[in-house]
Amino acid sequence: MIFAFDTYYTDKTARTVCVGFADWASQAVAFLKTEELPVQDDYESGQFYKRELPCILSLLSKMDVKAGDVIVVDGFVFLDDEGKFGLGGHLFESMSVKLPVIGVAKSNFATISSLKRAVFRGESKKALYVTAIGMDLDEAAENIGNMAGTYRMPDLLKKLDLKTKQHGES
Repeated sequence: MIFAFDTYYTDKTARTVCVGFADWASQAVAFLKTEELPVQDDYESGQFYKRELPCILSLLSKMDVKAGDVIVVDGFVFLDDEGKFGLGGHLFESMSVKLPVIGVAKSNFATISSLKRAVFRGESKKALYVTAIGMDLDEAAENIGNMAGTYRMPDLLKKLDLKTKQHGES
């Protein structure tokens, strides 16, 4: 199973959503879990993971994940080519069962080049930026590129993004 996570913040709460799907070509959500937690910390520039990681770990602890599963996060696994961890790297390091983590970011991060791949989907001239830990980076980029949907953002990741913004709904 592939589990994709995203978190959306209001002043007081963080809504974390996970959608699961059977394979990279899936068009339907097979699993959906949400959790709302009080916002613990203010955003710190360059320290994004400190705010979002506890939310993902809390939801992940309520799920039945197993070897062979893959996690996708909105953001970067690495922040530079020396391997400085971003959200995905910190998540990987924090998991007791080391599942591969793929980071998918909509904005480029200039301090990383060799540890990311630009993925162009559909007819979009704007890339998605893919990073990975626990699996081959080129395979991770190919998987994101092959996800269902004809636009820049794969359909299931777009559904995830929309679901996180439905604050107060399940």
